[in-house]
Amino acid sequence: MSERERSTLYELMGGAEMVRRIVEAFYPKVQQHPLLAPLFPSNIDPVIEKQILFLSQFFGGPSLYSDVHGHPMMRARHMPFPITQERADAWLGCMAEALTEVGLPQDLRDFLLDRLKGSAYHFINTPEDE
Repeated sequence: MSERERSTLYELMGGAEMVRRIVEAFYPKVQQHPLLAPLFPSNIDPVIEKQILFLSQFFGGPSLYSDVHGHPMMRARHMPFPITQERADAWLGCMAEALTEVGLPQDLRDFLLDRLKGSAYHFINTPEDE
């Protein structure tokens, strides 16, 4: 197995610096999106910091989120918010734009988005007509 094959996704994407860049490119898009903005507080900074911790861990980096906040339990943490398929799609669309903006190669962007789709759709808890 080559060194590249042994690397984590976190390392392949550029580690802590790239995770921060992605998240900082992502949340302005979320705040501008009519379906997503109402779900987030006006002071987005704490959300950004939690997302950096979570995505670092999610992509195989250090267990930063768990070290600070305990087990992620992401579905339970998202239950208070009405998440529809349309909102999950919008979230993924904003993430796709952020991944493009930070300049990740297409194959890596596709892989990261595919990895995030499972979580985004797992959080759906509200029918579209609500």
